[in-house]
Amino acid sequence: MKSLLTTINPLAFRTLSGHRFKYQQLRLNQTFAKIIAFEDYGKPREVLKLRQEPLPELSSKDLHVKFLAAPVNPADVNQIEGSYPAKPIFRPGIGAIGGNEGVAEVIAVGADVKGFKIGDWVIPSKPGFGTWRSHAAVQPEEIHRISKEGISVIQAATLTVNPCTAYRMLQDFVELKEGDYVVQNGGNSGVGQAVIQIAHARGIKTINIIQENFEEAAQKLKDLGATHVIADTNIRKQETRDLIKSIGRPIRLGLNCVGGKTTTDMSRLLGNNATLVTYGGMSREPLTFPTSIFIFKNLTATGFWMTSWSKEHSKEERAQMWDEILDMMRDGKLKEVPNEAISWGAGTECLPQDQEQDMLKKFTDVVDKALSGFSKGKQIVLF
Repeated sequence: MKSLLTTINPLAFRTLSGHRFKYQQLRLNQTFAKIIAFEDYGKPREVLKLRQEPLPELSSKDLHVKFLAAPVNPADVNQIEGSYPAKPIFRPGIGAIGGNEGVAEVIAVGADVKGFKIGDWVIPSKPGFGTWRSHAAVQPEEIHRISKEGISVIQAATLTVNPCTAYRMLQDFVELKEGDYVVQNGGNSGVGQAVIQIAHARGIKTINIIQENFEEAAQKLKDLGATHVIADTNIRKQETRDLIKSIGRPIRLGLNCVGGKTTTDMSRLLGNNATLVTYGGMSREPLTFPTSIFIFKNLTATGFWMTSWSKEHSKEERAQMWDEILDMMRDGKLKEVPNEAISWGAGTECLPQDQEQDMLKKFTDVVDKALSGFSKGKQIVLF
């Protein structure tokens, strides 16, 4: 039998991403994790680096996982730029690992670890895990096992941010019944599309305000289950007022991810004692409401941040939510998010410097495309 501690990879003695590693022995077929990390805040293309780190020998209390896919979300970019409230963990010699969402496959299980087996799909149990990497050694409490039956890698990789945000906003602020209406702007955003589908599955109707490419986008949203779609320029027109009157019941929940004039106009559509939940501010304009809406309609305006909810609630509560959302995916009630998936091809070997730079550029190109707004869907990296 060949020894598991044999040939030394000559690349192990060169400088990897600026950090020199010296190994007395390397295991045969040593796996090197490819990690997208940053040591300083700034523009992604300027601060992101590719680190190559040997996957440590499996301990009895740990697992080894191989990431399958991870998306590039706006919050990921904000975190790199230093403008996101949740700060990443900076690890010595590596920096902060990018990415807060993704799915991995278990490839090795420590002798003392219970509840996991090789081949299981897992997701991070909390935000801030660092999903932009090919492999990781993890502790059981850092991950949550999900059933991969009936769901795609893309669905699993995009489970914990947009669908969960939509789920919680529909669940936690107003007691909605079948036939009730919700109005939202940003209806064609990732969260907006999840709101439409989850609401539709519950018999809740949606009025969706969108800004651009109206005809094409409106049809796509209706195909997902949207009840009404209106352009933001038409919110205050008579046809919209007539629509609100025709539904025969007050709108008690509004969801805002835009801000500015669009949200001011949308707030006028809400009924008495309604709640307006803000979870984003894409226009970067402040929220302004008529005083009369607060005095005479008793409007409640509040905010929601999924990261905060996750920190304040137990793993069991998070797991229950994930399971319900996964069931909707399996039943075809929550479709795979429109996406552009890019195969990164991380592999397991230590790469020479020229290939390392090529891999880094390939990843930062994906981040740039996510920032540009010209992509046809969410940017997702397949490892």
